[in-house]
Amino acid sequence: MASRRALEGELAVVAGFADPTASLEQYPTPADVAAHVVHLADLRGDIEGRTVVDLGAGTGMFALGAALRGAARVVGVELDGGALRVARKNERRVGARTDVHWVHADATRPPLARDRLSRDGPVTVIMNPPFGAQTGNEHADRAFLETAADLADVSYSVHNAGSRAFVESFAVDAGGDVTDAFAATLTLDRTYDHQTSESADVDAEVFRIEWNRDRAGD
Repeated sequence: MASRRALEGELAVVAGFADPTASLEQYPTPADVAAHVVHLADLRGDIEGRTVVDLGAGTGMFALGAALRGAARVVGVELDGGALRVARKNERRVGARTDVHWVHADATRPPLARDRLSRDGPVTVIMNPPFGAQTGNEHADRAFLETAADLADVSYSVHNAGSRAFVESFAVDAGGDVTDAFAATLTLDRTYDHQTSESADVDAEVFRIEWNRDRAGD
């Protein structure tokens, strides 16, 4: 298995949003964070030979990381058509052996059926959902977790720092178990006019959740 640092180098060529939309909280996932999450998922046996779904794929960072690590099938779901055009270009830049199926759709209501996704084995979701920082968009990550609970056997998701109690409570209610949690720092370059600094560090938390739909609602 290649190292986390090697994966980070491969993902460094992934371009970000050409025309980001603030209301969608479109910030690129840094290559170092994506490599860390995907490498961990690979070590846990959640990538190679599996179907991996990136909900809110943006320009493809997580989807391409999974494709580089030998997923059997990768699906990237993204609402923004412009971002998907960049993602397809990024796929050519990265040159992964696994093709990515790019789906232009709302990641919280994707045209995906679990029975079809899981026909070849377990399904892994990897995602960096909106943190809900925009007014009127609070708790935006909840809908992404609901979708992950519907589709996945295991999921990895990035959330705003301080989200652990919410994520653990949601997982229990939806029949899941948080098995791993760790802090991460997202160093984000200036993206929008209202930002005053050229870059900023955002504290985040990453969670691995194993989903058991038979227990949902217990």
